[in-house]
Amino acid sequence: MSFAPASSVKFNVQDLIRSIALDTVYDAFSPTLTTTQWDILGGYLQPFALAQGQVLIEQGAPDRTLYFIESGTLSIHYEDEEGRMSLALVGAGSVVGEGAFFSRQPRSASAVGTGPCKLWCLTPIRFAELANRQPVLALEVALALGAVIAKRMSNKPRSIAVI
Repeated sequence: MSFAPASSVKFNVQDLIRSIALDTVYDAFSPTLTTTQWDILGGYLQPFALAQGQVLIEQGAPDRTLYFIESGTLSIHYEDEEGRMSLALVGAGSVVGEGAFFSRQPRSASAVGTGPCKLWCLTPIRFAELANRQPVLALEVALALGAVIAKRMSNKPRSIAVI
């Protein structure tokens, strides 16, 4: 899987912060972070672009990376044993990948860009570094991710988005 490098697309962590602050959906990712903490977190994130139709996450993959959506929308597809599909849409300011991040299980669904997207990823290794160097910040991020999972799981249509 290849993504457009950050150098070919303009990225600024302030744009991600703005998208997260403007996201008012039920299952919004909304950590309580200071400007300084956001700047620190931004140093642990890697930006990249996703094209329309490009697969970000594949159902069954063992990856545990978290993805923060700066702009664009991801279509989340879950296919059960009988081939039936379920769908959820996740947009700018939200996060995907939190299910596998915490469970260490294979991805439960696929995520595909519905159009061009700007994303930021946080790998488990980078999160571990953050937790060692900035434990209060890492705890706040983990709690905000846990809140996303809890809200998505309590809403049947949104539970598909826990991947």
